[in-house]
Amino acid sequence: MDIEFGLGTFGDVSKGADGEPLTGAETIRNIVEQAVRADEVGVDYFGVGEHHRHEFAVSSPEMVLAAIASRTKRLHLGTAVTVLSSDDPVRVYERFATLDALSNGRAEVVLGRGSFTESFPLFGYDLRDYDRLFEEKLELFVELLKEEPVTWQGTVRAPLENADVFPKTENGLRTWVGVGGSPESVVRVARYGLGLTLAIIGGPAGRFKPFVDLYHRSTAAFGTTVHPISVHSPGHVGDTDDEAWDAVYEGMAAMNNTIGRERGWPAYSRARFQNDVGPEGAVYSGSPDRVARKIVDTVRTLGIGRFELKYATGTMPHEAMMRSIELYGTEVIPRVRAMLADD
Repeated sequence: MDIEFGLGTFGDVSKGADGEPLTGAETIRNIVEQAVRADEVGVDYFGVGEHHRHEFAVSSPEMVLAAIASRTKRLHLGTAVTVLSSDDPVRVYERFATLDALSNGRAEVVLGRGSFTESFPLFGYDLRDYDRLFEEKLELFVELLKEEPVTWQGTVRAPLENADVFPKTENGLRTWVGVGGSPESVVRVARYGLGLTLAIIGGPAGRFKPFVDLYHRSTAAFGTTVHPISVHSPGHVGDTDDEAWDAVYEGMAAMNNTIGRERGWPAYSRARFQNDVGPEGAVYSGSPDRVARKIVDTVRTLGIGRFELKYATGTMPHEAMMRSIELYGTEVIPRVRAMLADD
């Protein structure tokens, strides 16, 4: 079975060796080094998220990815995700086409509506238009992907009349849409013939099987291209289970509690964490063998073509993330490939 392996980060502001929070600038520079390590150990894809709040350092992922492109050779580079609803499709296309040129064709874009909404008021958008903004802008972005003059009219931006956009890519721009579990979103992705990225952050992967089946039924009905499906889930790899869990728990609990206070979630606990890292949870954390076996189960259950580990959660130190990346590339990926070799 042919599968790609990725890593992703939201740019969580982390701690230094002294336990004090790093600056946003230090965090961004560390992300570049983390991507370089990922390239060195054989990871296929590296995604950087977009956020506009103090817990996360990256608000302009394309800038970080451009720096990574200059330091890497084979790693494909994309987002996790680009919040298209509060951006302009023309500018998004231009930035990623530029990144594609700088990286010799390694750029990808993962578009999404955004589970965080800070960018909407920041850039002057009304949250009441949440669905309409994404639907119209995605429609325009799909037209731009054809790399021909575009005539388009909607309600959320100025119309275009035979507008040509530059630079052109050399081989097209691989485009995915991140989906959290809405059937309507899955059907939309299939209608446009784009790649589907499933953000699985809670519960067993198997509960997303109906969405995988829906994607395949919908592409068949629309007659659109079927792309490999990607899964994006959090985790951390350590030399042993206990080492990995001790390293990731504090940051994961702090992040869940911060967001939970805003969204009415119950307080995060060690018991919940142990469930999350278990067979029925969505956190891929533990020793290389444990993580590899859990990824294999997900690949077999959903039939995906890419697995992306969100390796940074909360204030985990840079050194711990570097070790996790190293173990993911040198031990987890080879084990998964070996276990899937006969499938």
